[in-house]
Amino acid sequence: MVQRRRGLPERYTANRSAGDSGPARPGVAPGSRGSAGVGFAALYGELARHPWRQPDADQDTYLLFYTSSLAMGWLDDIGATVRQTAGGFEESELGAAGLWGMNDAGEAHPLAAPGSSLVAWFQVGFELVPGDRPLPVQPFLRCAGDAVARMGTLRLRAVQMLLPVQGLDPSSRPRYAPIPSLRTAGWFTGGDPGSRTPVRVTLDSGQAASIPSAAPRMREQLSRLDQDVFGVESLSLTDHDPLTARPPFDDTFWNGPSRHRATFHGTLAEWSLDALGWLGGFLADLSARHGVSTPLLITASRS
Repeated sequence: MVQRRRGLPERYTANRSAGDSGPARPGVAPGSRGSAGVGFAALYGELARHPWRQPDADQDTYLLFYTSSLAMGWLDDIGATVRQTAGGFEESELGAAGLWGMNDAGEAHPLAAPGSSLVAWFQVGFELVPGDRPLPVQPFLRCAGDAVARMGTLRLRAVQMLLPVQGLDPSSRPRYAPIPSLRTAGWFTGGDPGSRTPVRVTLDSGQAASIPSAAPRMREQLSRLDQDVFGVESLSLTDHDPLTARPPFDDTFWNGPSRHRATFHGTLAEWSLDALGWLGGFLADLSARHGVSTPLLITASRS
């Protein structure tokens, strides 16, 4: 049976950004495993539950996501056990390194906006990424989608992602991968052209004013980059997704409340969690390259 530990270890919450209203916290201790920070995903839409699944099934949202993460080899579950020996105490390491550490997951959330059609939410702690890799948002949403698929058939309307952009260092990116997500944009090449979907994508930096100032430069670079996954058509500083104003977590959890936003209108290669996960990692890196250094809330919906 999985032991649930609600609340992330210190190493995930210590890496907070400037502009956070909370108290100053130490960084990652020398010699310890590093972390990028907290990640959160909320899926909105309609869920047609499988008739064979019981409402009180042993495998709830948490266990389904945990099991999927573990099965794919993406769960970071390194721990230790201590046993007494004749010579004293001996500590042994258990588990394996991965892309994120498990925190919590569920369906209903007390802070969700009424009538928001929240289906499920997932919270993890992302490990630091190598210089040529994006935040693992694509596999994160893959596991979230797989967990929900065990419960029923999802008609997805919108996705919210809180991403630890403060844990990215653009200067560490190698020349061959200045924006690592571009290396995998070809995954969507050759897809059905009829699958392209108009979307509205709102970026929110909370109390920090970084997103409105970075967005025009981001749009200009988006028009020049060699990728066809997300084609931007316009930028607005007012036409935001209403879900952005009330994400399903407390303001102290990130850099809230929602205040400084920018919205891109464009087309996505396909309306899928796979493409939305790619887009999340891509926009996180692009934001970091243009000076954003706080947690970033991304809300993507069909337009």
